[in-house]
Order: sequence, then C-alpha cells, then structure tokens
Amino acid sequence: MKAVRLHGHGEIDELHYEETDEPELRSPHDAIVEIKAAAVNRIDIRLRRGLSSNHLALPHVLGSDGAGKVVAVGTKVTNVKPGDAVCLYPADSCGRCEFCRAQREHLCGRRYLLGERENGSYAEYVRVPGRNCYPIPLGLTFAEAAAFPLVYVTAWRMLIADAELKPGESVLILGVGGGIGTAALQLATSLGAHVIVTSNSAEKLAMATRLGADYTINCAAGDVAAEVRNLTHKRGVDIVVDCIGGEGWAKSLAALVRGGRLVTCGAIAGANPPTDLRRVFWNHLKIFGSLAGTHEEFRQVLNFLSVSKAKPIIDHVFPLKDAAHAQRRMEERKHFGKIVLRMDG
Repeated sequence: MKAVRLHGHGEIDELHYEETDEPELRSPHDAIVEIKAAAVNRIDIRLRRGLSSNHLALPHVLGSDGAGKVVAVGTKVTNVKPGDAVCLYPADSCGRCEFCRAQREHLCGRRYLLGERENGSYAEYVRVPGRNCYPIPLGLTFAEAAAFPLVYVTAWRMLIADAELKPGESVLILGVGGGIGTAALQLATSLGAHVIVTSNSAEKLAMATRLGADYTINCAAGDVAAEVRNLTHKRGVDIVVDCIGGEGWAKSLAALVRGGRLVTCGAIAGANPPTDLRRVFWNHLKIFGSLAGTHEEFRQVLNFLSVSKAKPIIDHVFPLKDAAHAQRRMEERKHFGKIVLRMDG
C-alpha cells in the first residue's frame, strides 16, 4: 500500500510517500479500514518535530483522523462488517483502570491517539480497534467524515461536557481558523450562543462572520480583553476558548465574567504563561483542561451532526503524496478549517 511515513524527527523532508506493507489483524477486536480520506492535525506536526513524549518506532505513519470502508474485522467485532463506510474515533485507552471502568476513559493515563503509538491514517489502510469504527453521519463525504472526529469531540468536551454551555451565553474563541476554533464556532452558534472571535487575519474574521460569529476582534490591533468588555457592556463573556496560551492567557482571564469558565486544549504560543491567581479566586473563575472526549461524547457529536446537518469546514484537500505541503500550510497558519488528505491521487 501507499503511505506517508516519518523517517526521522525534524522538518517536512522527513515525510516520505512510499510503498509499505498493509496492516493485518492482530487481535479478534481489530478492524482493517481502507482509508479514503485523512485529516491533518497539530499533533502530527508535534510528533514529526519530536515534541511529544511518545517514542516512535521509525519509520512511522502519522494521522489521527480518517474515514473509509471496513475491509476486514476480527472474530469479536460485532458493531461493523466489511463494506461499511466508517469514520474513526481517534483515541484508545487501557480499558482496565478505574477511569476506563467508570466510562471516563478520557482520564486514562495510558490513553493515546491513533498515529501516536500505532501507525495512523496517512495510509491507504489502517488497523484500529473495531469499537472505534462508527457509521458516517448521513450526508457527509469521506473528506468531511475524516475532518471532524478529533476536533469536534475535543470541542464538544470543552464546551458541552466541561463548560456546560447554555443557549444565550457568550463565548470568546481565540485564534479562529484552526480545526478546534472552527468546530467550537459551529457548535456554539448551533446551540444559540453569542460568539466573539479573534484573529490577526481580516480574511479569517470575515469567514467567521459568515459562519455566524456575532463580533470579531483583530487581535493585532489592540487589547482583546478591553474590546470584549466594550462589546459586553463591561460584563465579560461566560466562556473563553483559549488554545493559544502564551502572553495572551492573562487577557483571556480578564475577558471573563465573574463565575466564568475558560477551556483549553493547547498552548501553541507558550505553555507557561504568567497568571495572577488572585483573579481566579476573587472572580470565582473555572479553568478546564480538555483533550479528546469519550466514546459517549463522540456518539453525541455524531447525533449532533445528523440532526443539525452541520458539516465541518474544510480548508483544502491534498493528495496523500502531498502530505508535506499540507503540514506546511498548517504550520504557516494559512488554513481556515480542516486540511484533508485524499487517497485517490
């Protein structure tokens, strides 16, 4: 089969489009999926650069998101059969610890994403746990079905499970344009929230407005927290989605109403921001760290997409052989929405 494999840690020239062996069933609980489309995520870039704690056996196939058709299943797989069109729940856990037994597998200490330890979806075929295969929501293409799993189940955990977003509340989304930002925007607007987004790109702000953002702030032009206070008549917002971190972290806290909630799943601008803890307890703020949600939350995402008819925003579709160009586009932050790889070219 054709795959893009990582041969060493570093720049995009470490990614090689080449022939390799097809995966085989290794457990009665496994499934083999013929991948039709895969999505690029920031974790792929971290793994390529060697910034993850996971030790990879090189060469290695990256990719946490995928959609395609089941071609083989183990003897104990009952939820799917060969020929089924599926999208992939992107995470796996030990299944034995106290958290897994309580169906809180997002807290499992051995949890990992597809493509972190096992070969991932930048390939024509992938082996996954059969339980991670779910029917594609009606109306989605393979590209769309590959684009939503990781970012949507993460945004769902942040906004719904952790922050408990309610209709009519106000949400500030920092750095709209990436997969998490666009997923959070779609979820928040669909649930009746009032949404403010930031970006240093006028083009991305205009796109966010077309997707339903109520207000936009060009973060290159001034103080985001002060602008949020102006827009909310000095009140502040109920929820901030901050996956950026860095020096702007304090401004995110300053933008919250008393009793507000901040949710985060990333720190691309820095993981050790200055924080005045007095602001947190004086104002009764809540801070939630989130990663990909549970199987049950993924089922809720699937139901949401089916009922709402929402579709993930796709920025660009590259052929698999151009995975390096796809990662470069993400690194340069030129994208708005998800970057997808297709296998048929």
